[in-house]
Amino acid sequence: MKRLLLKSMILKARITQADLKYVGSITIDEDLIDRANLSEHENVHVIDRTNGKRLETYVIKGDRGSGVICMNGAAAHLINKDDQVDIMAFSWSKSDADPVFIEVDGDNRFVKNLTVEQFGE
Repeated sequence: MKRLLLKSMILKARITQADLKYVGSITIDEDLIDRANLSEHENVHVIDRTNGKRLETYVIKGDRGSGVICMNGAAAHLINKDDQVDIMAFSWSKSDADPVFIEVDGDNRFVKNLTVEQFGE
């Protein structure tokens, strides 16, 4: 039986921009996309640590090394510039998950890979 399991997660990212004029999506620095094992157009859940709001959208590539995390379209009404967010992707699997967890700093630069046990630290 297949189950929907957590595939990857970017922790403590900072929203650098909110663009109401763009149609949907979240723009993510291509370096972070690679490190988090994400793909352009992949479905993600965005959890706002600042205000508690949650939404579902899809990834578009931002400039590599830019640190950009931009909420686009209507989602920019829910998640604002400078909010801290977690970005999660899921996948269907018949076996146990081995998710990728990455933590970033205030400029959305990779800090380290984490294990589930390190979340509370």
